Amino acid sequence: MPNSSGVSEPQELPIADPVLRATSHGRGAVPESGFNALVPELDVSDLAVSLRFWCDQLGFEVAYDRPAARFSYLVRGPIQVMLCERNSNWDVGELSRPFGRGVNFQMMVDALAPILKALEAANWPLFRPPNEAWYRTGDREGGQREFLVQDPDGYLLRFAQGIGARSPT
Repeated sequence: MPNSSGVSEPQELPIADPVLRATSHGRGAVPESGFNALVPELDVSDLAVSLRFWCDQLGFEVAYDRPAARFSYLVRGPIQVMLCERNSNWDVGELSRPFGRGVNFQMMVDALAPILKALEAANWPLFRPPNEAWYRTGDREGGQREFLVQDPDGYLLRFAQGIGARSPT
């Protein structure tokens, strides 16, 4: 049965064998822009819950998926991320919440307002409210308006909108 993001939620146990998971039936296609050189794959506790958050609140779309493997490849403009329900295939140690400790994923977007509005409508808490930040890069500073939010598994996501460049102050 499709959820609000148009994604069917799997009803059976996910495929355990890694080769069968990778080659299982899927829907969709390669992103129109092709694959980015770096695409994080995040292990999630419940793919259906994560898809609702990433698609409904953050504005991502499913480029392709493999439902029996509980895997989805998401895009939002030039941003690409993979979500896979935990299957112990990539475990290198204990994974406990919040997932992704020690990393935040910065994603540049054209506008923060639609994401913030969707998060507010869902009563989803922000980790850090919107603020202006300037980062020095060589002899310039690049400015961005940014906020941070945690996904259902605790991954820390930083959304940023460019606001220009300036000479260092």
